[in-house]
Amino acid sequence: MKMSALLLILSCAAWSQVATNANTGYRTEEGRARLANTLAASDRDGRQKPVELVAAMQLKPGQTVIDLGTGVGYMLPHLVKAVGPTGKVIAMDIFPDFLKKAREAAAKDHLTNVDFVLGTDQDPRLPADSADAVLILDAYHHFDYPEKSLAGIAKALHPGGRLFLVDFYKSGFRDPAHIRLDQADVIKEVEANGFTFERKMDHQEKVQYIAVFRKK
Repeated sequence: MKMSALLLILSCAAWSQVATNANTGYRTEEGRARLANTLAASDRDGRQKPVELVAAMQLKPGQTVIDLGTGVGYMLPHLVKAVGPTGKVIAMDIFPDFLKKAREAAAKDHLTNVDFVLGTDQDPRLPADSADAVLILDAYHHFDYPEKSLAGIAKALHPGGRLFLVDFYKSGFRDPAHIRLDQADVIKEVEANGFTFERKMDHQEKVQYIAVFRKK
């Protein structure tokens, strides 16, 4: 085997690391119930800045946006407001108990233009060619099968559709081992799986970033 091919294999293996540390708390329903309290915490807006995040996405009325890894539906009201009554939000998660909480939250807030999709850790099971944008908020470092998941995301996007990936810098997270890849390798991994990198910006200085990609 040529050295260049070996280096490519090793580099791809380094990018596609299983998210063992990040997913420990999600393995049981009891663990997810504890995490749900954090995902719906009253002080999360101050840290997550959802209004600023949605503004950065530049969504337009009538568009369809996917909230991939919706959890308990924290971002749904903000995304619904951005796309308006003629738009649609698709809330996807791999855990039925999280989706149940997201449905309940959407019903409480009278969000009628939200569809809910139960995916898997290898296939988001999203409808093909259905969306203008995908948001992955604090979830990409949980991906065990990034290549397969990104293939499903690309399939769901319209040609030229955008992917907004919001995640933590390894150096800015309280437990760096929790974060599967740092920003530079995240960008390489996504680019290698059907997307063109467009831009990046801080979301929380030295803590969290937004990376924007476009479907090839």
